Formats: sequence, C-alpha cells, structure tokens
Amino acid sequence: MVPMKKTMLKSCLLSCFLNASFLTAQMGGGMWMPNQLNEKEMKEMGMKISSKQIFNTKNPSIKDAVAHFGGGCTSEIISPKGLLLTNHHCGYYNIQSHSTVSNDLLTHGFWASSFDEEKPNEGLKATFIVDIKEVTPQILMGISDNLTEQQRNTLIQNNINKTLTTIKKENYQDIAILPFYYGNQYYAFITETYEDIRLVGAPPSSIGKYGSDTDNWMWPRHTGDFSLFRIYADKNNRPAKYSKDNIPYTPKYYLPISIKDKKENDFSFVYGFPGRTQEYLPSSAIEQILEITNPSRISLRNESLKILDSAMRENKEIKIKYAAKYASIANGWKKWIGENQGLIKSNTIQKRKEYETQLIEHTNTSLDDRNKNLVLLNTMKGLYKSSSGYNKAYTYFNEVFYSNSETFRMAYILSNLLSTSDQNFEKIKLRVIKNLTNIYKNYDPELDKKVSSQMLSMYSMNIEPRFQIAGHEDYEKVSSCNIYLSELWNKSYITGKKGNLLSILSTDSQENIKSKLKEDAVLNFINPYVEMFRVKILPYHDEFDKKLDSLQRKYMKAQLNAFPSKKFFPDANSTLRITYGKIDGYMPKDGIYYKPFTTLSGVIEKYVPNDYEFDLPKKLITLYNQKNFGSYSQNGDIIVNYIATNHTTGGNSGSPAFDSQGNLVGLNFDRVWEGTMSDTNYDPTICRNIMVDIRYILFIIDKYAGAQRLIDEMKIIK
Repeated sequence: MVPMKKTMLKSCLLSCFLNASFLTAQMGGGMWMPNQLNEKEMKEMGMKISSKQIFNTKNPSIKDAVAHFGGGCTSEIISPKGLLLTNHHCGYYNIQSHSTVSNDLLTHGFWASSFDEEKPNEGLKATFIVDIKEVTPQILMGISDNLTEQQRNTLIQNNINKTLTTIKKENYQDIAILPFYYGNQYYAFITETYEDIRLVGAPPSSIGKYGSDTDNWMWPRHTGDFSLFRIYADKNNRPAKYSKDNIPYTPKYYLPISIKDKKENDFSFVYGFPGRTQEYLPSSAIEQILEITNPSRISLRNESLKILDSAMRENKEIKIKYAAKYASIANGWKKWIGENQGLIKSNTIQKRKEYETQLIEHTNTSLDDRNKNLVLLNTMKGLYKSSSGYNKAYTYFNEVFYSNSETFRMAYILSNLLSTSDQNFEKIKLRVIKNLTNIYKNYDPELDKKVSSQMLSMYSMNIEPRFQIAGHEDYEKVSSCNIYLSELWNKSYITGKKGNLLSILSTDSQENIKSKLKEDAVLNFINPYVEMFRVKILPYHDEFDKKLDSLQRKYMKAQLNAFPSKKFFPDANSTLRITYGKIDGYMPKDGIYYKPFTTLSGVIEKYVPNDYEFDLPKKLITLYNQKNFGSYSQNGDIIVNYIATNHTTGGNSGSPAFDSQGNLVGLNFDRVWEGTMSDTNYDPTICRNIMVDIRYILFIIDKYAGAQRLIDEMKIIK
C-alpha cells in the first residue's frame, strides 16, 4: 500500500505543481492564437462578447481592425477613414524623419489639419490578417524520426511550396506558412499589406516620451505613448504604393472607443503581434541567458549609452540625430537588466528543474519515453554548457561590431559587398547603398569613434584568446583605442575623411569600388575580426543552435504528449495573438504595493522644467490647473496609464486594449520592469503590461492639440 500512496501523492503534487508552474496560462497569461480562444474561461473572467466577434473570417470582426505596423509593432483602426493608432515610440523613426532643427516634430509635436497635410512615409507598411488555416498534416506529410535534420527541412520546405499552391487568395494578398510549437504544428496566414501609410498626428516627446529612459520599463508610469497615422488605398480600396491619387482606406471594421470609468479587477484583453517568446525552454537554456547572454549585452550597452547620453545633453543637433538610436539601444539594455532580476526573483531555474523532474517521472508516459526525456534533457544541458564560449563571443561580436558602433557596422556591410561575386555585385550594391544611406542620415563620426573605442576595448578585455586577433592586447585600454581609431578614421571613406562613399558606390565602376574599399583603413582593420567571426565563431554557434533547435522541438513534443489535457499557447512569432487578464496592481517587493492606475496629477508631480525627460508643455500644465478635462476625467482627474495581467512582449507595442464589451479602452506600450522575464517565464504575481488610457489619448488630441477633426471621425461611447 505504501507505493500506491506515494504514487497518489506524487500525482497530487504534480497536479498542484502544474497549476502553479510556468505552464499555467489560464486565468492570466498566455499568447493565444485568435482561433484557439478559451471562450468559456474568458467569459468566466468577465468578457461579455463572443469569440466570433473577436476573430471571424466570414464576417467583420475585431481582427480586421488590428494591423502589424512597420514589421515590429501593432496598430489599430479607430475610424471609418482608416485612422490608425499606435505608440509614439513605434512611429518615432517616421516622426524623426520629418524633423529638422528648425522644424522639430519630436519636440513640438505634429497635427495635420487636413488630409493634404498628412505626411507619407517611405517603406512604412501595415499588414492585416485575412485568414488563418492549420496545415500541419500537409506540411508534416512524410516526416519520420528516421530523417536527418537536413532531410527533414528539405521535405518540409517542399511540402510548404506545394501547400502554398493549393490555398486560394486574391492577387493583392500574400500567404505565409509558419511553424508553431517549435515545428510540431504549422499554420498558413493569408494577409493584406498596405504601403501608403501617412503621419497624421503625434504629441510632443514631452508627452509621448515622458519619463524617457528613467521611466522606461517602470511603474508607476506617466507616458502618453501614442501617435496617429492613416492608411491610404487605391480607388478600389486595395493596397497600393504611395500616390497622390490614393484615398483614405475604408476598413472592414474599426474600433469603437469607450470612455467609461475603469476599476481594479475589470476584464482586459489585448490583441496584437508579439515578436518572440521562449516559454518552454529547459533550465539549462535559462542559465545561459541569465549568466552569459544578458550580462554581456548589458555591460556593453551600459558603456555605449553613457557616451551617447553625455553627447546628447551637450549638443541639440546630436540629440535629434541620435534620439532614435539611443532609445533603441537603451530599450534592450534596460529590458535585459529587468529580465535577469525577474528570473532570479521568480526562482525560475529551480522551478524549471522541478518541472523537468516531474516531466521525466510523469506516470502518463511510458518508461521508455521517460528514459528518452531524461537523455534529451541531459543532452541539451551538455550542449548549452559546451556552447557557452561561442555564445559569449557571438554576443560580443554582434554588440561591438554591429549594434553599437555604426562605423564598424558599415565596414561589416561593406565587407559583405567585397566578398560578393561579380554577377551579384550590382544587386547587392543597391542594398548596401540603401543601408548606408539610412545610417549616414544620423551619423556623427567623432561621437561614433568614442563608442567604437569603448566597444573594442571591452571586446579585447573580455573575450577569450581563441576568439581574438593578433595584437588585441594593444586595444585593452580605451585611451589607446581612441588614439589608434583616430588614425583609422582619418584614412577611411566610411567616415567621410577620404571622400564621399555613397558617391563612389553610386558612380564608380565595380573595379574602382573594390579597389578603394580594399585600401580603406577601417575596413582593413575589422576584416580580421570579421574573418575570425565567420570562421571560428559563427559556424560553431550556428551548429550548436541547429542541434538545440532540433532537441527543443523534441522537448516541446514531449511536453505536449505528457500533458495532453493541458492547453499550451504557442510561443510568440510575430503572428496575431490575444492575451487576456484583469486590471490589477502588484507587489514588486515586500511592503510595497503598486496601484493599477496613474493620473495627470502624477504627471505634474514629476515635472522638472527644462529637463530632457520630465519637462512639460505649458499648455498641458494650464489645462491641468484649469481642470479643463472635458468628458475624459474619472474622479476629478485623468487616468494616464494603467496595468493589467495581460501577457505581452516586444511587438505588442501599439496593441489595442479592450474592455469586456470589445471596446477600445487603452493602448499597450510596455511592461513593468520586474516582469520583463515574461518572455521566458510568465509569473502572474508580478508580470504586468502597461497601457495608455484611451481617455488621456483623446484628451491630448482634443484639448491639447485641438484636433477636433480627428475626434469627429471616431465612434466614442460615453
């Protein structure tokens, strides 16, 4: 009887553990495909509409108003004239591209007073999902465990190509077939992409970026992070490239907006395109993220940001030129710091190890499967340990020679051009010119030299000898690096000291271009590093990745098989997802409780005149002092931001947040710092997404900007 009692106890413990583990997605958490919603649970939590109102391929539904914005954010249609709402930081590059020192839209904001004043944005796109179809049987046809990875990949690609020909679509639509659950399932997405997207309105950065770097990823937050664009279409309402003859897009569906009061415990759901999560990794993978990958990124970006921050504070022109770059570098830096802290606070590694033990011992699987799972996990652990040196070198190379130093990045891009075959040279050259043109637009060679010197010094000091080049010891001191790079900068086309590189690329012959690039000092300097990367780092890093990807697919399948009654949401992969939860505060530390709402009063409390993060427009202060809130207030104030238990990540920026009736009530833009580890471990006790209250957005459009024409377009429920 004792063994039976132990078995029953183990089963009970397993059930309790699973309900509290990282796999728990119900009642908070999870990034669900819109065709796999648990409507019953959502209604138990407070939802009043049906799942068909959220996702429907036969009739207009909320999904028809949600668009992938710019390839990395989300947006939503809020009027019958194609008015598009997204985050200020999602539109930041486009707002910046229309800014000059004399007409700085970032500083002063922008509000088009007519359709004619709305500004086109080259390359900006908005993509809608038309339909989602599971195609797993077709894609995995003929797949068996006897195939090598190469054979498997070849067969899957062939199956994808065949399946694409069988799916009906309009000639202006596209189809993408993507893997889910690490290649255990496949879905086809039919999409429509609009390419004429125009800037309509943006608050000044003192509202749209309020709190800037200090408040990024933090709560309490007081940021009006929104901007407005508009989709234009051809006369048939179909996708078209920019033309002055295009007209505002008439959507299949646009979102009604509710300005009703909010309260804690209200149901909330978010619709968007989350970029990437890794919720089902083994403990050994989490250890590598926590101990190697994130610390490497954090330390390098920390030094880069110090240099940029100092320069931006001293020079207004530099501040404008480097605003978007600084924000991009800082965003990852701060996120990775919070992620590490969250993983430690949530005891993620230990919990993951306990889960792995339960998976191996789970009675629903055969003894043979349990032994296979044990071998699988041990093999993955060994590979992660063996790959650690390559992982660090790979991370350092990308941060030093690509992410932080623009001069080194351009040299790296040009090294690829030099290695291109003659028949492909002209084609690749056009891409290089486009990339370099974008970099040069906001490039300062002297400032970048300071960043490059710091990055090179850190690479020389922290990467093991087998991944270094001869003489790297000379670069360990930043001062030595700066002197040496000054000589290189003066002998380089890349920095503009020897001539106009873009002009050379555009007008010179292939032979002359190659000849000049081969004598470029910066290019010659990084070539040994590039060669080291290509020969001794990248192939081994990629080989480890391939092996681990294959094992992760098997590990995911083992989890699905072991717990067949458990609903697993697929990891994010930039496809349309829904997450649901409730408006709720949280306790980041013992004795501290954060309420779920912030107000305009809090914005005023943080105000610091002339500060680059916490300055405010005088008009906003006047509106506050006069209590001129219109119909957008609650309890005598305006709610600015709020938080909920919705499970979001990068890509969800700009996602619409809904109430129980499916009305737009907020705009997702961030997560709390303590919960940024939700990409690998969602913990409902501390993971919160941050949203701009729609009433603050309307208040700024209406009372601050006086853009009544935009308010008139919307359907506002009072």
